[in-house]
Amino acid sequence: MNDDGRSTQAEDMFVRPFSAPAAPAPIIMIDRVSKLYETGSGVVTALQDVSLTIAPGEFVSLIGPSGCGKSTLMRLIGDLVQPSAGSIRVKGKSPEQARIDRDYGIVFQAPVLYDWRTVRKNVELPLEVMGRPSELRHTRTQAMLRLVGLSEFGDSYPWQLSGGMQQRVAIARALSFAPSILLMDEPFGALDEITRERMQTELLTIWGDAETDTTVIFVTHSIPEAVFLSDRVVVMSPRPGRIERLVRIDLPRPRDITTRESPRFFELVTEVRECLRAS
Repeated sequence: MNDDGRSTQAEDMFVRPFSAPAAPAPIIMIDRVSKLYETGSGVVTALQDVSLTIAPGEFVSLIGPSGCGKSTLMRLIGDLVQPSAGSIRVKGKSPEQARIDRDYGIVFQAPVLYDWRTVRKNVELPLEVMGRPSELRHTRTQAMLRLVGLSEFGDSYPWQLSGGMQQRVAIARALSFAPSILLMDEPFGALDEITRERMQTELLTIWGDAETDTTVIFVTHSIPEAVFLSDRVVVMSPRPGRIERLVRIDLPRPRDITTRESPRFFELVTEVRECLRAS
């Protein structure tokens, strides 16, 4: 302390409590969301009282039995359907505003490519719709094709490619306008097991190399797939869908074939499987 009674800078540093850096605000906040559907036989509750927060840059998989509402939850986040109760905030705004602001890229189980457009023209389509200049569209499309390893197939047509290659085109198209959030609804469900495992590894490479800190919401029925890809696995109950358990996946990144052979991988697969059995 100085003669005038004031503390010195060194003393201030010593006595002030340490403050850890603030955690980033969640990019997605789901609060007590329910979804009901009117059917010919009455009202069906697809989701009931679901709450979840997702951090920027996180890879989160939704898993559960058929009909548990995992695809419905993804569609609610993406403003493809509306909640019956509760609220969803995406980057601090409504899902509708997030959609208008082009915060989402979406990849479905089927690639949904236009057969009469070349691979390059398919990837370029969102930028074309957004009215981006042709030079920017070309540059960005070439970058995306390099990212997914399809540079030499830009002038090919979708029907000339394998199923796995078509899904890479769909992923390139979804990332072409640099969305903050990538929604993926069982994108590898129709592929054979070997191709599926290869695509999982390629997806992690693409995700890691993407220019933006992309957050991924991934719907799957496959326990090993969810464990291999994710930072967290959201285990959902049978209908009405609720979140039964959040399983944190502590496998180191980057992940490759050795990850699938590690004891910890099998432990986590077993943990998720037991959560599903208990739900």
